[in-house]
Amino acid sequence: MFNTESKIMRWARQTGFERLAWSLRRLHCPVDSNALVLEVGSGGNPYPRSNVLLDAYETTRERHWVPLRIDRPMVLGYVENLPFRDGAFDFVIASHVLEHSSNPERFLSELQRVARAGYIEVPDAFMERINPYRDHRLEVTIRDMRLVIRKKSAWQSNPEIVELYEHHAKALIAHKLIPANPFAFHVRYYWESQIAFSVVNPEVDADWAVPKDHEQAPAASSTPGWRGTLMNVLRTTLSQSRRNKNIELAGLLSCPNCRGSIRVENPSSIDCENCHSKFPLKNGVPAMYAMNSGR
Repeated sequence: MFNTESKIMRWARQTGFERLAWSLRRLHCPVDSNALVLEVGSGGNPYPRSNVLLDAYETTRERHWVPLRIDRPMVLGYVENLPFRDGAFDFVIASHVLEHSSNPERFLSELQRVARAGYIEVPDAFMERINPYRDHRLEVTIRDMRLVIRKKSAWQSNPEIVELYEHHAKALIAHKLIPANPFAFHVRYYWESQIAFSVVNPEVDADWAVPKDHEQAPAASSTPGWRGTLMNVLRTTLSQSRRNKNIELAGLLSCPNCRGSIRVENPSSIDCENCHSKFPLKNGVPAMYAMNSGR
């Protein structure tokens, strides 16, 4: 099984540098240099080791309007209907994206279809329960090496608890306790061959509308602070930039409507050889949304 922490992460935790260890986790991907790595929900801060990126949106409030970063092969599409061939990847990273899905069964099934192993990271269910996010549709925790998933019927599972928490404890817990102990408040789950999980309330419909007061937000600043600058340097240094430039993306893709092979017809679109669906290129990025996304 995979090493869940690098040597430098373990050193940082043993010496009391918990926050440093948490930052270093993004540099840890326990695969060899030949492995082909997909990252879903990559957003504006993809993992350095990812070779291919996928995100659902060019811009979205779900990542606080942070601009999408496109510095390697990129595809637009939904995890619940991934536009990739079966077994196309050795490893898939899904960091802070599962909790946004209203269909966790399909989400996890698709990860297993396109990759042989992977890593999932989400806020722990306890943190989500007391400190809920308006775009999060699931509460996820781990028991006996199994993901335990509860669908949220609304963005707050328990408004009374949230009100009490915000009135008395949020300043202490959210601003001090959680940042000082990030591993205790998040789930980090490595899997190989199969994702062990259970959905405790599959009958719940988690496809509800986000509250109106959260639909608009100011655009995020594009000017990074020192941490962002450092991460950009590390990302560039540790990524497989030369290899990524030579990846034949079309050979990894499949039609999200019928799973047929993809061919490049012209500079503005790519086509399915089987059902003849056409998918546009947006600034060179294939937008491969199925007619029925399954989200």
